[in-house]
Amino acid sequence: MNHPYGKQAKWALVSLCKGKEIRAEIDHIDTHGRTVAKCFLSDGTDLSAEMVKLGLAIDWPKFSGGIYKSFEKPGLRRKLWLADARQKGRMHVWAQFEAKQAARSANRSAGR
Repeated sequence: MNHPYGKQAKWALVSLCKGKEIRAEIDHIDTHGRTVAKCFLSDGTDLSAEMVKLGLAIDWPKFSGGIYKSFEKPGLRRKLWLADARQKGRMHVWAQFEAKQAARSANRSAGR
C-alpha cells in the first residue's frame, strides 16, 4: 500500500476478485518469509497478468520467469518506479521514499 499507485492497485484487485473464488498455486517462500503464489479466478483468469495489463503491476522475472513482460505498457516502469527500483536491488531508492513518507506523516501529525 505504501507505493505510488498502491491504493489504486488494491481497489483494482478488489474489483477483479470481489465475490469470486480464487485459486492460489504456491511457488515458494521468499527470503523474507513471504509466500509467492500465482493466483487465478475460477474461470482461469491470471490475476498477475490482469494487474500488469491494467498498468498497476510490473513483471518480476525472478518469480514469473518473465511471462508478464509482454503485457507491460510503454512507460510502466517509469510510472511504477519504486517497484522497479526494488526489483533491481536499488534499495536506497526505497529507503529514501520511506524516509520522505515518514517525514510527511510526522509533519501532518504535528500540524493537528
